[in-house]
Amino acid sequence: MKGVTLLDHPVVEHRVTTLRDKRTDRDMFRQLISEITRFMAYEALRDLETAPVVVDTPVADGAPGRKVTENVLVVPILRAGLGMVQAVQEVVPLTEVAHVGLRRDERTLHSEVYLNRLPADLTGRRVIVCDPMLATGGSLVQVCDLVVARGARAVVALCVIASAPGIDTFLGAHPMAGLFCAAVDPALNEVGYIVPGLGDAGDRLFGPPD
Repeated sequence: MKGVTLLDHPVVEHRVTTLRDKRTDRDMFRQLISEITRFMAYEALRDLETAPVVVDTPVADGAPGRKVTENVLVVPILRAGLGMVQAVQEVVPLTEVAHVGLRRDERTLHSEVYLNRLPADLTGRRVIVCDPMLATGGSLVQVCDLVVARGARAVVALCVIASAPGIDTFLGAHPMAGLFCAAVDPALNEVGYIVPGLGDAGDRLFGPPD
């Protein structure tokens, strides 16, 4: 699918299968989300800006190398996206984090922004938007709209599981964005959950809200 990078690797498929299993406990679920996010971030950021450096090794002086110079803005969509942030930071040497919170109306399936910590000016910046589940696509579109409106140079979405309808919606609105995911599921149910999916990622990461 154009615009989508699917991590179809056995070690990723193994982790996704365990994520889906309703018997997987919260600690293991959190660990697996983090591990899969690392794989996605690694693939998504192959073209990070770098600069040449010289270092001294234990056996030779002046060894050539390169270091990352690009500072990436990581935008988790609350609350489930929080479970992905640390993994991205462990992969990328230079990051900043800006939270965006959306509240979904379970009747209409539309979301409204209740928290927006994006910098006012993102001119020239690369932004990584983190959301474990790309279901209807509405929330991801809303957040990317905000990011693009502030002048971001490049937008990449990391979604562990994406639905086919959600992908169509997202890429229809942001055809130049990159989308990296570990699995693509065919459908949504009547309340907008991905099928077969893995349930509510936020609840499985952090427990159900009070």
